[in-house]
Amino acid sequence: MAGFGWAYINCEDSGSGGGGGHSGPLKSVQFLTSSTGTSGSESFTYDNAVLQLTGTLIVSGTISASHYHIEDVAIIDASGSTYFGNTDDDEHVRTGSFYVGAAGSAASVFDVSIATQQVSVRGFRGGYTAITSSGMTSSAGSFIYGVSVAGNVDIRLHSAIGVNLSGAVYVVKDELTTTRTGVILIHASGSDTIDGGATYQLSGSYPAISLYSNGADWFVF
Repeated sequence: MAGFGWAYINCEDSGSGGGGGHSGPLKSVQFLTSSTGTSGSESFTYDNAVLQLTGTLIVSGTISASHYHIEDVAIIDASGSTYFGNTDDDEHVRTGSFYVGAAGSAASVFDVSIATQQVSVRGFRGGYTAITSSGMTSSAGSFIYGVSVAGNVDIRLHSAIGVNLSGAVYVVKDELTTTRTGVILIHASGSDTIDGGATYQLSGSYPAISLYSNGADWFVF
């Protein structure tokens, strides 16, 4: 077996970074300045797992991070689609007004104004549910209920109670093309009421009803 002794390495700086050796402020990331020298800048430092850059970063590939925080963004200019979130419990919060429109068009399709506290849409399509049998219970995910089954039909409204239901609006419409020989009887759930009563009846040709919740009961309007 070969024997090994001590080796002496001279670590003293032999240059100013441009001609050889290394230079730059403490904790600066080093880069080659010549074939034998490195240097660094206080604008690009690494300290205790924190990489800090002051200036412009140009990336031609992909940036991947578990957390991505941007301050003072005025314009995001990118081609293609953008996706937010990856699970159903994600929540995306935006502060300020919001505008959705076609490229190059001043007319908005969807506009949320903080100044006026109003939402403006050019067209609206609510969730539609066809009622094809008696005994159905409504849900918060639909807006219009079209009744196409003949005879007597019972419909139960879901509970009106809850702060998230205050202001909720629903429409029930008889879609039979002939005069109904029975009635559409709408039931409130639990202790809820519909204009003070436990039920509300629709009869005749093409009757309809619009309802809203105040967070406790249902009201016809």
